Amino acid sequence: MGKVKAVCISEKKGVQKRNIGEAVFIEDYGIENDAHAGKWHRQVSLLSADKIQEFKEKGAVLKDGDFGENLIVEGFDFRNLPVGTVFQCNDVILEMTQIGKECHSHCEIYKIMGDCIMPREGVFAKVIHGGTIRVGDDMRIISQNFRYRTAVITLSDKGAAGEREDKSGPAIRDIVEKGPYIVTEQHIIPDEPEMLKKLLIKLCDSKKVSLILTTGGTGFSKRDWTPEATLAVADRNAPGIAEGIRAYSMTITPKAMLSRGVSVIRGETLIINLPGSPKAVRESMEYLMPALEHGLDILTGRDSECGGK
Repeated sequence: MGKVKAVCISEKKGVQKRNIGEAVFIEDYGIENDAHAGKWHRQVSLLSADKIQEFKEKGAVLKDGDFGENLIVEGFDFRNLPVGTVFQCNDVILEMTQIGKECHSHCEIYKIMGDCIMPREGVFAKVIHGGTIRVGDDMRIISQNFRYRTAVITLSDKGAAGEREDKSGPAIRDIVEKGPYIVTEQHIIPDEPEMLKKLLIKLCDSKKVSLILTTGGTGFSKRDWTPEATLAVADRNAPGIAEGIRAYSMTITPKAMLSRGVSVIRGETLIINLPGSPKAVRESMEYLMPALEHGLDILTGRDSECGGK
């Protein structure tokens, strides 16, 4: 059981948060009037009161919210809980989506102390159910089901330009999040192979997502370079996945043989190219989902090889 020690917001980005004592949490948005709320995966930030106290003992003079945290909670070591952990406080339900955060520019605390705990100890969550949280309220863990961090990339010149609605990316998200996955990154980019390569490398090496699903750019068009860009960043090939998707899709339409999608591994990230149409995406995901979790469990060391059981 944890206890809420501070509830902090800032009305503008770039301004330090302040403890307001209580706040309204809005489903799939974040904290009312907080500048960092929105339709994304880092709606609420949480930090352990114990970690802040340890930092203060080094000589730091801190106010609640100085690290940019929304909630300070006593009794939890957030850093050692798995992504997918679900917390409840009153009516509010939060699901943890990310551990730590890449620091692009050092904050004032870092400049003074030479260190900041938020990038490694802070965690982020989505609001699953809204309500009000006040200082002194109890917080408890109601689920610790692990979820793989996932990125979805749509390759579309018209989609990136805002000339066409992306239906395939959201379809992937809806399907994949029914399993042990949480989409923490969703992108729409033009059919530019260099842009895709840079994004794939960033998602694998810096963002440390476990699964990347791309949609689009796998056909015969002169702008279709998704497979080549994917192969260019790969450490290892995983051809069975792409071959399996094609074989299954060919039972539906012979045109599936024209898909050039590939599946590869970079580090501990699995990258899978899916077709561009929403219908083909749903069919491919239907085939892919039953075996996907086991493959990721092996890749990330959460499970042994198939023959080891």
